[in-house]
Amino acid sequence: MSSTSPLYTALTDASPADIAAMPLPESYRAATVHKDEELMFAGVESRDKDPRKSIHIEQVPTPELGPGEALIAVMASSINYNTVWTSIFEPVSTFGFLARFGQTNELNRRHDLPYHVIGSDAAGIVLRVGPGVNAWKPGDEVVAHCLNVDLESPLGHDDTMMDPEQRIWGFETNFGGLAEIALVKSNQLLPKPKHLTWEEAAAPGLVNSTAYRQLVSTHGGAMKQGDVVLIWGASGGLGSYATQYAVNGGAIPVCVVSSAAKADICRSMGAELIIDRKAEGFEFWKDPVTQDPQEWKRFGRRIRELTGGDDIDIVFEHPGRETFGASVYVTRKGGKIVTCASTSGYMHEYDNRYLWMHLKSIIGSHFANYREAYEANRLIDRGMIHPTLSQTFDLADAGAATLEVHHNRHQGKVGVLCLAPEAGLGVSNPEKRERLLPALTRFTGA
Repeated sequence: MSSTSPLYTALTDASPADIAAMPLPESYRAATVHKDEELMFAGVESRDKDPRKSIHIEQVPTPELGPGEALIAVMASSINYNTVWTSIFEPVSTFGFLARFGQTNELNRRHDLPYHVIGSDAAGIVLRVGPGVNAWKPGDEVVAHCLNVDLESPLGHDDTMMDPEQRIWGFETNFGGLAEIALVKSNQLLPKPKHLTWEEAAAPGLVNSTAYRQLVSTHGGAMKQGDVVLIWGASGGLGSYATQYAVNGGAIPVCVVSSAAKADICRSMGAELIIDRKAEGFEFWKDPVTQDPQEWKRFGRRIRELTGGDDIDIVFEHPGRETFGASVYVTRKGGKIVTCASTSGYMHEYDNRYLWMHLKSIIGSHFANYREAYEANRLIDRGMIHPTLSQTFDLADAGAATLEVHHNRHQGKVGVLCLAPEAGLGVSNPEKRERLLPALTRFTGA
């Protein structure tokens, strides 16, 4: 349990007027990485890089609030894979992102610091809004999605993810969500679902929106009823939302997991077709440089056994190097491989004959635009999609929480309490929670 912060105490039962008049603290507690340590893991294998050594919990100055921005008191956050990358300085140090962002204008120089406040999810309360913000006010309970964009370029107005100045908050910008206070664009804010606790509300943002765009949106897989969807890591932080979208959208998910416990999680979400790749011994690489096409074929046969002869319409692909060759192979003629993240490696290898001669498509997908994030959050609010949360850490243990994700020891998301002194707080609609509790319990253990 976290010790109770003076800021949390001040916010308890405070009215919006009280919050607007409340003096901002000069500093706040945050999870950071340090620029002078970006070479600390040089020569160390990725798996052996330990986020507990690189993530610091320290007091940092409260940043200046600019036009179109908001400061939020962060009750809870969560760990995403970009937090892992930041903490192990791989594939590149994020301080290069901050330096380039700092060169864009005078106000953005705030972000170019010798420390990086990390984290790309948050649930909390608006403390202040900058000039030009009309949709939000102090006291509003919100969640933050992670798209940072000004939309000054015409290239982003059809889809904000195409804006050349689009960045991921807390990864490519500073002042992220693993902290007691976070700085966001006002167009990152969405209403907090009232039936959720702070830690439950903080869990979906990045992964839920990413899964929505990658699988449901016309910018991604454009999934329809009856589509056979292969979902790698189907019980994990990203895959668990894809599984829910497939089940709820009338598709046929084929869920790939690595343990019997993770298979049970998929069944609890309504999935029926499950491949435990560890139990069934699927190894797609003979050695670090040689793939095994016979394993692709065995995998394809197993899929057809489960589906009654159907091949895959859409692959929800995020492991990357380890699985990409198999993903391309098992997709049906004219099907889609929609890819993001590449958590097992970015340099993908596949046999192009199975792509070009069978008219398959590889679609890159990256986070979500504001409308997609809104729709994904709306489904959470309506109880049609549920947060997946396996465990919750205190902010002081953010390094240990990140290690859980780095070593894939988690099921669903890993939450982090920031200002909230304990789990279970923040529910403002208990009647709605009671109605949704049977389903919610299956995903979060609530």
